[in-house]
Formats: sequence, C-alpha cells, structure tokens
Amino acid sequence: MQQQEIHSYLKNFFTTNNCTIEQDNGKYMTVQLTIEMDKLLMNRPFYWHYIEKIGAEPNPQKITFITDFNELGKTKGELIHFGSPRLHQIFNVIKKQGGFIRLFENKSGSPNLNVPLYPWLCLNVKISYICDHRKDRLQSYGVNLMNGTIMYDFHDQLFTNQIHLVAKMPDFAFTFTPLIKPQSGIRRIKQLIENEIATDDHTWAEDAKKRWAEDAKLLDAFFEDEEERPERYYIEKEALKNQYEPKIHVSIINGGIFYLTQHSLIKK
Repeated sequence: MQQQEIHSYLKNFFTTNNCTIEQDNGKYMTVQLTIEMDKLLMNRPFYWHYIEKIGAEPNPQKITFITDFNELGKTKGELIHFGSPRLHQIFNVIKKQGGFIRLFENKSGSPNLNVPLYPWLCLNVKISYICDHRKDRLQSYGVNLMNGTIMYDFHDQLFTNQIHLVAKMPDFAFTFTPLIKPQSGIRRIKQLIENEIATDDHTWAEDAKKRWAEDAKLLDAFFEDEEERPERYYIEKEALKNQYEPKIHVSIINGGIFYLTQHSLIKK
C-alpha cells in the first residue's frame, strides 16, 4: 500500500465518520475527532469515564497524521504507514463497524441538474505471503457494476482524481440500478486474485522450503542415535512445519458501493 493510498484511505475514513479534516496538504492531515472516534482510537477509557460521570463537556482530541516520510522532523504528528499499529487499529474499527460503506460523488457546481451516478463495487484486500518471513500487500479492486470494467488501483484513483464523496446522495443526482449484482462482482474479484497469485513469482516459497529442509535435516541428525523417536522430536518437527510452510492468506479489509459520475475515474 503506497503512502498516497494511505492518505486517501484516511481521508475517506475520517470524512465518512463525520470527523473534521482541518488541514490536508497531501503530506499530512490534521483531524478533529468526534467523541465516538476518540473513544475507538485514542485509548482514553478513564478520561471518558470521568467526563461522563461528572457530566463535563467532552473534549475529543485532535491528531495530525503524517503520510509523507519527508515530513518527519518538519511536522509534529504521528507517522502512519502500512505496518503502523494505528493503521491496523483503523482496519479493526472498520471491521467492527461492518466494514462496508456506501458513498456518492458530490459533483458540486455541475450545470447539469440531473447528474447520473454509476455504481462501483470496491474491495480493499490484504494478501499475505507467509512462511518464516511475512509480506503483506494491500490491493484495491473496483468493479463497475454496469459494464464489468475492473480497476486495480481503485482507492488510489479516488484520491488522484480528487473525487468528493458524501454519505448521502446529493441533490439533483440519480443512481443507476446495477446490472451486475455485488455478489457477482465479488466473485470476479476473487477469480482475479486467484489468477494473480497463480502467476506470481513463488521463489519466496521455494526458498522457504529449502530452509525448512535444512532445519529438518539438522533435527534428524540430532535424534539419529535414538532407537525410537521421542515425542519431543515430533513436536519439533511440527514446529518447523508451522514456521516454514508457505501459505498465502487473503482477507477483505473493507469494501463498499461507490456511486460515481461516468468519467470520474479517468486516469491522470
């Protein structure tokens, strides 16, 4: 997941959850949290217990998220990247909320009083390559539910094209009923991911199997004088399997239906 994608992801997340983005220059953003988001993200249970007990006016926190590594030391805030605990905390919040949103493009200022909006299914997916090392890749897929067009960097394109999204359908806009059901769109994305994995470079898995075989040989040598292998041998053997056996795990982080104007996702 690129830093620019993370920036876009954060912007959509906080906007959708009614937080105010007070400053956003594409490198960092300052967000005024709502009470609900403060409770979910800032780990201040004693503060909220005290405020609610005495009936005092709440003061949810304001936080600056840095998404450009070059801003470190220049801007006071919290660096957020794909491996950061904060981003995975946000992923977990979305899962608890249901992990599915519906947003509409707000084409403000459009002279057309009847703006058609076309449905796109978006799935943000984490693909994990696991052995004794681990590599995670976040991919954003979009499927046009009218014509079946698939976009591989959907979330990034929302950011690149500076699409203004809102939770309620704007005035003077109307939506098309999908010709392709969301379930069918999900199946198409699933098949696409399976094809991508099948054509991946799996050198990492072969290397893991070699390291596994080397350690298994050492284990056998350690117990070679034993007439009967003790239980500890089989426990160690299973531990090596759990450590080295290559696995690929695919999980859906979140998704949604996005109603967009016809040419809003033209790549720039």
